[in-house]
Amino acid sequence: MQPVRAGLFGLTHPHSKAHFKTLQASTLVDEIILYDTDPSVLNSFNSTDKVAGAYSDLNVLLGSEKIAFGVACARNDQNPDLCLRLFEQGIHIISEKPIGASVAAVSQVVDGAVKAGVQLGVMYQNRYHPASCEARRVVQGGAIGRVTSCESRMVTSQVKFRNPKHWLFDRSISGGGILSWLGCHYIDLLCYIMNADIVSVSAVVDTLSGEDIDVEDVASLSFRFSNGALGSMQAGYQLSISGAGYMGPNYDTYMGFRGSEGRVFWTPSGGPSEVYLESVAEGWHTASQRTFDYTLPEVDAYGGAYGIAFIDDFIRSTAGKGTAPTSGEDALKVARIIEAAYRSNDTGQRIELGQA
Repeated sequence: MQPVRAGLFGLTHPHSKAHFKTLQASTLVDEIILYDTDPSVLNSFNSTDKVAGAYSDLNVLLGSEKIAFGVACARNDQNPDLCLRLFEQGIHIISEKPIGASVAAVSQVVDGAVKAGVQLGVMYQNRYHPASCEARRVVQGGAIGRVTSCESRMVTSQVKFRNPKHWLFDRSISGGGILSWLGCHYIDLLCYIMNADIVSVSAVVDTLSGEDIDVEDVASLSFRFSNGALGSMQAGYQLSISGAGYMGPNYDTYMGFRGSEGRVFWTPSGGPSEVYLESVAEGWHTASQRTFDYTLPEVDAYGGAYGIAFIDDFIRSTAGKGTAPTSGEDALKVARIIEAAYRSNDTGQRIELGQA
């Protein structure tokens, strides 16, 4: 397909500059229009490669530019209104997670995309990491038999290394803490790799860092899936060592699935790109222990080469060429699970998703 003109809407989000690099690296994007309400921020993007315009007034932008698709990354409380406004102009949008600060807000955006007849995606690009793809392939291929349990861990450096005054730690803006910012990726992966929905949630969350924040910085969740499997997730800003800058935090992560005929596990962040498989299933038992090892190319973009592939597939889907890698419904599913976790913590009860 022919390259398209893209918009980057919101330049102060922690991921904005990384998204900018992805758009620059994509061969399916020939021009980029930048937007932020703060004019001074526009000058902070020191690369002009592919930039065809920069605006601090959305009305002027929409009256002047024709944009095929955009990346929406405004603050969580402002992002829904931004998306809805862009939908009115027929612009396909892939949004930063969680799209909005509540289930109600995310649902409004999902409905708005349907009404406008445009594509809506969410930045769960970890689905395209080669390790995630391999794990999904072996699980769906029956290598571990009937899945009985799964677990995930997303633990990273403490809040003090991450600017406690940032809006990410203000519930009125963000809607939540570690779950909505980082744990959401792991919830999405659990469901994606098993191709099953979470149907009930039990959770305990707390704020234990001692920082002046009002969102959870540690969480422990238990799940039941629609295929009968049980699952768990630990998440927290808890590591006492961190490097400098946004990309500096350390990670202690894990993702694993166990079944009637084996198990598969790997380290999604901060570790080697290796997937470990144990299987006695037919077709796999001749090499019952295997390691899938990946050397990822060094590409300066959000998610590297697989992040570019993720965006490219979304762009293709807006032209009717293939299926979008994620949808607004994926964001809504995760938002409902996280909101159920908060409700479980508040009530001390397990929450069935139909009740969340």
